[in-house]
Amino acid sequence: MKKVVLGLSGGVDSAVAARLLQQSGYAVSALYLDIGTAEAREDACASAAALGVDLAVEDVSEALERLVCAPFARSYRCGETPNPCILCNPAVKFAALCAHADAVGAEYVATGHYARAENGVLLRGMPANDQSYMLCRLTRAQLSRLVLPLGGYEKAQVRALAREFSVPVADKPDSMEICFVPDKDYAGWLRRRGVNPPPGEFVRDGVVVGRHEGIHRWTVGQRIPGVYDGEKLYVQSISPEDNRIAVCTDAQLHRTEFFARDFNWLIPSPAAAQRGSVKVRHSRSNEPACTVYPLPDGGVRIVTDTPVRAPARGQSAVVYDGARVLGGGFIV
Repeated sequence: MKKVVLGLSGGVDSAVAARLLQQSGYAVSALYLDIGTAEAREDACASAAALGVDLAVEDVSEALERLVCAPFARSYRCGETPNPCILCNPAVKFAALCAHADAVGAEYVATGHYARAENGVLLRGMPANDQSYMLCRLTRAQLSRLVLPLGGYEKAQVRALAREFSVPVADKPDSMEICFVPDKDYAGWLRRRGVNPPPGEFVRDGVVVGRHEGIHRWTVGQRIPGVYDGEKLYVQSISPEDNRIAVCTDAQLHRTEFFARDFNWLIPSPAAAQRGSVKVRHSRSNEPACTVYPLPDGGVRIVTDTPVRAPARGQSAVVYDGARVLGGGFIV
């Protein structure tokens, strides 16, 4: 029987994933990655008991702080808009799952992500809740042993399965916040870590048009309050050096060329340009066709066929070939 280690989070998705894996013939054991959230740990234990799954608990607080929380805070200090899940998945979550799988002799690892993994290829999940974007920085070694049982399901179907399977957390609300910022007040979290940029100026073409309460509260593409000369204005760029935020009209946010650093290819690293489409944030926003030009420093230049709105520094640019994820890098 094939052995798999499942990341059991205490939520609905991973609990249903466990039962689906069992039904598919896997011998399932589970790993809960503990960051000190007692309620989630108790829910994971209750789900594991109900499913008849052995559960191990591993404290990953130190790794999360070093590899996710500290870079997250630095990025905001630099005027970037980071996505902590994209950092966490390869460096903490899947690193821990693969290490535990090695320790217990399991060939495969699994999570409750809404995406598909087939023979080392990462593919989109169902359009309504696809999470393939969040997995763009997995290593090819991690991807080669990954099983994603929820790839063909939508959330409503998973909720129904949870009730059918009598999972204890079947009606638990979805978690939308950053796991290490459970109150959703990321500005307060940053302030407690000493990242508290002072108020500054909104500037349009060198002219001050207003005041902001700190660069960490804004991201490229976000609308600023009010109307100026009859126009709505949006964040164009953030300058931590002088604490200023440049603003512009919506039309000026659209670009057909931008760069991404540290591009993580999930295919053999190409020497020539690659065609595909690109997402610049985890949303159902415009995903234009593009050409990706690899650069000698490991980054890429991305040229889109039609304009893309507001690629934000620090967010990830994820490139697809149809349903397949080719890779992702950090927008600069």
